[in-house]
Amino acid sequence: MTTAAPKVTLTFAEISGRLHAAGLPEVDVVVGIARGGLVPAALVAHQLRMPLCIMQVNYRDDDNKPRGDEPRLLLPPDLDLSGQRVLLVDDVSVSGATLRFAAGLLGDAARVTTLTLKGKAEIVLFPEVRACVNWPWSLP
Repeated sequence: MTTAAPKVTLTFAEISGRLHAAGLPEVDVVVGIARGGLVPAALVAHQLRMPLCIMQVNYRDDDNKPRGDEPRLLLPPDLDLSGQRVLLVDDVSVSGATLRFAAGLLGDAARVTTLTLKGKAEIVLFPEVRACVNWPWSLP
């Protein structure tokens, strides 16, 4: 029997502190990738005092395994992002496939910058965290 590696617990205060220290770029809108990126994107949009837009992309299941060969768009952004400077936010990016897919859907945006709490992105708030995380908004 194998035991799962212990998860790292991050608090809202730790996440907020990293957001404040991150030197986030000037943007016109924050786009969160639902499900996992919804709360982080809301935190970022609140801090930047920018509009929040949600798009739903599905690639990995709750056990972090890919559901298919590539991500799928389930719900497009509900704003016209043409010419906008976008900060695209997700909680975790393992391979970068979801972020690349989502950024590709925002082709008319003036600029897309990616941000994750951990994993692979242009801005990563917790680059030192390699283990799975107990997010403060996750239910037990």
